[in-house]
Amino acid sequence: MRVLLAVHHFPPKYSAGAELYTMRLAHELLRRGHEAEVVCVETLAATQPFGVQAELDRYEGITVWRLHLGLRDAPANWSYANPAIEAWLRERMRVWQPEVMHLHSGYLIGAGAITAAHALGIPTVVTLHDYWFLCPRITLLRGDGSLCRQPPDDPAECAWCLQLDRRRYRLPEQISGGWAGRAWIRLAGNDGRDEQQARRETLRAALAQADLIISPSHFLAGLFGAQLPQIQVIRLGIARERLRNILPIRSGSILRLGYIGQIAPHKGVHVLITALKSLPHSDVTAELAIFGNTEQHPAYTRYLRRLIGDNPHIHLAGKFSHDQLPTVLSRVDAVVVPSIWYENSPLSIMEAHAAGRPVITSRLGGMAELVRDGVDGLHFTPNDSRDLARQLQRLRTEKGLLERLRDGIKPPPSIDDEMQTLLSHYTALIERRGAVRGRV
Repeated sequence: MRVLLAVHHFPPKYSAGAELYTMRLAHELLRRGHEAEVVCVETLAATQPFGVQAELDRYEGITVWRLHLGLRDAPANWSYANPAIEAWLRERMRVWQPEVMHLHSGYLIGAGAITAAHALGIPTVVTLHDYWFLCPRITLLRGDGSLCRQPPDDPAECAWCLQLDRRRYRLPEQISGGWAGRAWIRLAGNDGRDEQQARRETLRAALAQADLIISPSHFLAGLFGAQLPQIQVIRLGIARERLRNILPIRSGSILRLGYIGQIAPHKGVHVLITALKSLPHSDVTAELAIFGNTEQHPAYTRYLRRLIGDNPHIHLAGKFSHDQLPTVLSRVDAVVVPSIWYENSPLSIMEAHAAGRPVITSRLGGMAELVRDGVDGLHFTPNDSRDLARQLQRLRTEKGLLERLRDGIKPPPSIDDEMQTLLSHYTALIERRGAVRGRV
């Protein structure tokens, strides 16, 4: 079968979760004898006239269409329903004639990927890697750093949240205890309300056209309620084989903790560092290695370096290639996932479990689903360094706890498990579309 994979970015320049997942999916499709192409957004240029320039590339054996977007005089809806991208995708699908179009996330590519495929009668699958269809900030994190408990009924609240990126709005909101935002919404929020309402209606209508919507977590699926009956929870799979032979952990005089992921504020690395620094003296020394790209958010990295100070037990270990993951996991006894946002389905948790490493994680979103508190890891109150320190201290002082958590780990789904499920859905959609065409 021929599958067109659409995603906001793609390696080698970009390598976050959705990008790496899409690359892996393309490799798996090709390995199984199918055809796959990727379309992604490579650059944004505010000074270039509005439109799309497409660059054909081959990356690790994958055909990749890299789109370069000009944004000068772009329409107001370009970020979620870009007519230039939709027109390009429609033409590419008309020429290549994929049997399935699979959109990942939606950010930058926009709703046009769905509407173009639907117009051409191509079965459409959407994987929700994040909260982009619900939140213009993607993360459900407000501009002041607090969590949005659920998408607000009034879209003007989303418009105000976007204003909080600017200091001139953020400071009054903090000083007034929220009154500034309520006043803005009441007096000046109509334009923002209309814009965000248009975004909601456009994306809701596009999702309704998708044949299958995949959520890797029950948490994210639940945010949509019953309005999208085609949502199914399908867990992501990982390459378990290369992580199976890592030596098992045992308690000792040193507790080796690891953080693996983006070095970014919403990932809560500062919460972890603060918690570790607050631990009392003990016969068991707690060490922390932080693995990730320190250059992606330089201001935050500088803040973390100041927070670490001269503590000899905390190390910024830097980024690593995915091939080095078994080595990285062999260097730690437990992995900490301290995110302060609603992680959907972090691969870092599943990879840690595949390597026999317990996970200490925020009691939040999809993270709490993947870690069973007291069974294969520990939960702590999100954004609470004291509660995280309490759980880390348990690992140091409760005899046998680390081993019990290790023994409670169940293997996560494999890539083969996930691909078998995904391919069966692809096949069913193609057959159903063929049957519909046959009756017309």
